[in-house]
Amino acid sequence: MESEKGKEMKIIDYFTTENKPHWLAQIQKSDWSAGAFLHDLLKEGTLKALAGEQTKLFLLTEGDELISFCTLAERDDIQPTTLTPWIGFVYTYPEHRGHRHAQTLLQFAEQAAAHAGAKQVYISTNHQGLYEKYGYTYLSTMNDVNGEPSRVYTKNVT
Repeated sequence: MESEKGKEMKIIDYFTTENKPHWLAQIQKSDWSAGAFLHDLLKEGTLKALAGEQTKLFLLTEGDELISFCTLAERDDIQPTTLTPWIGFVYTYPEHRGHRHAQTLLQFAEQAAAHAGAKQVYISTNHQGLYEKYGYTYLSTMNDVNGEPSRVYTKNVT
């Protein structure tokens, strides 16, 4: 996959990369409170304890630059629930928006979920109109771990 700059873009899993400190520093640069929370969970080594041991953090990269990221996890902020897996922490850096990088990552995460045997994936968000354009349908409003309502979307991945 090639970027608009003509450079090679690739998707890597944070947990299997050798350069975790570099990518952690890149995640810290996000201007989103959930990105800061993700950074803290990674720095403390607690993301997998919170979201599940099989959690993946996919990074869309261009050389040593982080373009976009998302997680694929057993659990998200909707608890308790038997719904699984969840795509979360979906973020594209402002200077890279408008090129459907989130769609690229979502499709990659959906394929990974299907490969692991999932029939559906779920997303918890308060965005309306974003995930629908990528084939997600509204399932219901559920409370998150803080008791706040969140819209839950689903997509068939089989």
